[in-house]
Amino acid sequence: MVDVKVPAVGESIAEVTIAAWLKKDGDMVKMDEAICSIESDKATLEISAPKAGKLKILTPEGTTVAIGAKVAEVDETQTAAASAPVAASAPKVEAAAPVSAPASSGGDKNYPSPAAAKILAEKGMDASGVAGSGKDGRITKSDALSAQPKSESSSMAQLVKETISQSFGRDVKREKMSNLRKTIARRLVEAKNTTAMLTTFNEVDMSVVMDLRKKYKDAFKEKHGVGLGFMSIFTKAACQAAKMYPAVNAQIDGTDIIYHNYADIGVAVSTPKGLVVPVVRNAESMSLAQIESKILQLATRARDGKLTIEEMTGGTFTITNGGVFGSMMSTPIINIPQSAILGMHNIVERPVAVNGQVVIRPVMYIALSYDHRIVDGRESVGFLKAVKEMVEDPSKMLLDL
Repeated sequence: MVDVKVPAVGESIAEVTIAAWLKKDGDMVKMDEAICSIESDKATLEISAPKAGKLKILTPEGTTVAIGAKVAEVDETQTAAASAPVAASAPKVEAAAPVSAPASSGGDKNYPSPAAAKILAEKGMDASGVAGSGKDGRITKSDALSAQPKSESSSMAQLVKETISQSFGRDVKREKMSNLRKTIARRLVEAKNTTAMLTTFNEVDMSVVMDLRKKYKDAFKEKHGVGLGFMSIFTKAACQAAKMYPAVNAQIDGTDIIYHNYADIGVAVSTPKGLVVPVVRNAESMSLAQIESKILQLATRARDGKLTIEEMTGGTFTITNGGVFGSMMSTPIINIPQSAILGMHNIVERPVAVNGQVVIRPVMYIALSYDHRIVDGRESVGFLKAVKEMVEDPSKMLLDL
């Protein structure tokens, strides 16, 4: 027997939760095959099989265990069975069920792999409506790629049917908070209670940037292999503004103020497990294409639950984009120990005055929440105004004005 133990996932992390077993008790597994996902207070990671053999699960899902704890065993003496034909294995009751039978709610059935879950999310599809061809009905990447959304009429009919079948009641559901959610809650309360947080607002005319994207988006994608988005432009503008107002990119350490001569920009990413903030290191020295590539890489890893602790720590400033969810205005909470966070919002056509004339322009409201202990009102307003001016006239970023 070979022990399967919880690996160390970070210096400050002492325990994790068994989020899901990707294999069943008694399954044959291959060496380095993912068998279990664990959830720390910072990210979701996977445990791989140390050897090939028969898996014996010792710790059920939902259990909180210490780092280094033994959660399973692999019997490597039974590796021959792993390569045996499926027909030679002992018959099971569920194997006799027809392929068209609906997946049960237990085990891995209708449980998508991380890659499949990402594809289904992009398609706006629910896993319950996709038949899985993997082991025990698990949805694979190919299943997700070939899945087609239901027609609008059939989806509406199903929605009406579900609505009619549902009824109000006084039932309640109690669910244990995940380690990640508990950490998010603790840090948000800590930020509210330990900082003198204020928020200042401004609005940005997005006409020039949107015209720029429209004109060069195809050439940019063809040359760099990534699309030109608003996040890279705001990241670059924030880096330039931080040079002018360094307190926004600083932090308090006891009775000292630490000023950073670089900009490690945290980009808030929403995942099924909660909000995570991977960091783009030295964003101030990167091109727009490099920033876009790095953000795409980090966001993909975040949604797949593969971020490392190092990728989520050490940021000096954070940008969050609530506009992707339709937010018009918000007061983002500082990601401590940082001193400020920039909030982007949705773009809406609004009437504005230009040279004495009322015209319609695409406008985005932006917000800067800051710690008033270190950032003065003049600096916060100046920083946000500088970001506004650079986004409205990107040539200022190129000329470093």
